[in-house]
Amino acid sequence: MRIAVTSEGPSLDARVDQRFGRCKYFLIINTDDLGFEAVENQNAALGGGAGIQSAQMIADKGVARVFTGACGPNAYQVLASAGIEVVTGCAGVVRDVIGQSRQGSFTTAAGPNVADHYGMGQGFAAGSGRGMGMGRGMGMGRGMGRGMGRGMGMGGGMGGNWTAGGQNVGPRNVPETADDELETLKREMDRVRKRIGELEKEKGGKAKG
Repeated sequence: MRIAVTSEGPSLDARVDQRFGRCKYFLIINTDDLGFEAVENQNAALGGGAGIQSAQMIADKGVARVFTGACGPNAYQVLASAGIEVVTGCAGVVRDVIGQSRQGSFTTAAGPNVADHYGMGQGFAAGSGRGMGMGRGMGMGRGMGRGMGRGMGMGGGMGGNWTAGGQNVGPRNVPETADDELETLKREMDRVRKRIGELEKEKGGKAKG
């Protein structure tokens, strides 16, 4: 089977690039003998449409399946229309992902797992899909450019759950331990407590004024 894996480098020992449209490389791999072609992604620097252009390029490579961390709606639609299966939430070393795919450890995605224009100046953090969602945020904009957006929505939907700082915690197929999940939740609660403290100080300052 010919597959494509988004990669941070031109090697099977490179890590999976979590972005599809703006990944550094696509590795076009024959899973039977691990022969591969490393294709540098010339679309990574595009101001817009990187996902669509990358998907069209991959469709021309004749692959049956794509493995990546995050895939937006436009790229997903192009790939699906070309009959290419998309597996999202992949992380780690490319060679390991290939081995796991042979064992049937991955499930084909039913749709995109991030919003449109994802990947423009932000990274992807593989997580459990239970992260504190960005949701509606706390909206501290008021024209002051402070939009912190640290909502606590337990995100769901298409798996586009967002942590504070604009990084996605999308679904992944590698099980997360209870300890890992606990640490993730603790970090998110620390961020929320800090923000609450900032808001209380701001409110107190206005009251004095």
